[in-house]
Amino acid sequence: MITSKAVISDGKGHYHVDTVQIGECADNEVLVKIAAAGICHTDWDSIQTWDKQFIVGHEGAGYVHAVGKNVTKVAVGDKVILNWAIPCGHCFQCNEGNVHICETNSPVCGCGLEGHAKIESSTHNNQPIERSFHLGAMSEYAMVRQEAVVKLTHDIPFSAASIIGCGVMTGWGSVVNAANVKAGSTVCVIGCGGVGLNVIQGAKNSGAAKIIAIDIAENRIEQAKEFGATHGIISHKDDLDFVKVKQQVLALNGGRGADYAFECTAIPALGSAPLTLIRSAGTAVQVSGIEQRIDFDCELFEWDKIYINPLYGMCNPERDFPRVLDLYTQGKLKLEELVSKTYTLENVAQGFDDLLNGRIAKGVVIMDGME
Repeated sequence: MITSKAVISDGKGHYHVDTVQIGECADNEVLVKIAAAGICHTDWDSIQTWDKQFIVGHEGAGYVHAVGKNVTKVAVGDKVILNWAIPCGHCFQCNEGNVHICETNSPVCGCGLEGHAKIESSTHNNQPIERSFHLGAMSEYAMVRQEAVVKLTHDIPFSAASIIGCGVMTGWGSVVNAANVKAGSTVCVIGCGGVGLNVIQGAKNSGAAKIIAIDIAENRIEQAKEFGATHGIISHKDDLDFVKVKQQVLALNGGRGADYAFECTAIPALGSAPLTLIRSAGTAVQVSGIEQRIDFDCELFEWDKIYINPLYGMCNPERDFPRVLDLYTQGKLKLEELVSKTYTLENVAQGFDDLLNGRIAKGVVIMDGME
């Protein structure tokens, strides 16, 4: 039995650091000694709304500490990145190639705990405790299914590797896998936080000619240009229909709307904004995972416009994590630069405060002595 410090929430707005106990691996499980864990808006949302006790965190990287007897993809001592879209490999969606929306294991597709390591493997106050998105990365150790880890063979700091597992893939994958952005195209990116910056990087990797960053903060526009944006537009909170932003996009693009527009704010009022900015037969992408009801003016779809809401950048971890890491190694994708600040488990509250107040692109929790 291993004792591990972890961030624990009641899902009612409260969280604290406490100890949990980790048991032995089942046959298909991997125990990961976490080195770094990303801080994401989804973590904060889960703390506020899940209404159950759980270990927080779904972005992480570290070392394999132990494996079950049937584990074949990694061995003790291997470096790994965690992946929360855990494929079963045999359901309808996995067979269709949509491993990110696995019907058996996905923690966000109504599949319960099938993709979770056995619930009894982690206990708090002698009671079994769930791990966020089947991972619980804000913990010194995480027990996960072997399908939840991807072996890391590239030379990269754990702080940068940890954020590949959600923030990077959601943004980059939405461009490369979901929208299939074409070379020479015009791309608008609404919201230039961590996910938006990775949309910008994906658009740059795809050969977009114009990448227009849109945000309410001047400093975020300037940072977006460091990641590949070619133009910037300051939006205003009273322009919810993006009428003024649209005029500026048209001016930058020869009187025509953008070929693609990506919403990366998670603000429900901006759910229709990418439709406003694209040309007829253009593609609007809702990246941020808005789940609230949105009322659309159907005229926004005129004519032949496409609106998609991909999950997790349609990520196939075994395929996409190495692609991202290869681009990083070649100097074509910034990962270390995304990490604005690091924290410890004990001061994770400051990390959430920095995130919610827009002070950072990505924050990362570093475990004691791990980086």
